Amino acid sequence: MPRIKRGVKARERHKKFIKLAKGYRMTRSKLFRRAHEAVIRAGEHAFKGRKEKKRNLRRLWIVRLNGALTNHNINYSLFINNLKKANINLNRKTLSEMAINDPKAFDQVVNSVKSFISK
Repeated sequence: MPRIKRGVKARERHKKFIKLAKGYRMTRSKLFRRAHEAVIRAGEHAFKGRKEKKRNLRRLWIVRLNGALTNHNINYSLFINNLKKANINLNRKTLSEMAINDPKAFDQVVNSVKSFISK
């Protein structure tokens, strides 16, 4: 069997990780093993961060809605429940943006939901 030399491929693979670790501090940007560890860990944190971002934004929308609803003397959970009963299909993000940028339209939505609360 012929001998296969793998130095070129290994160097390419090493260079790829070193390039990905650009900007990292000390040996994490220079040595392959440390760079490889750092890049893998950074990827894990980035993945986790993308999931947490979605949670945080939903939390923010709920807080904004609750704040906007205090002016109408209605709490968030009651509002969302009756929003579904009123068959109004607006999500939290849209309602939050509406409360900030278009208060008149938000007032109309709240008033239409309030009619379902007394029933």
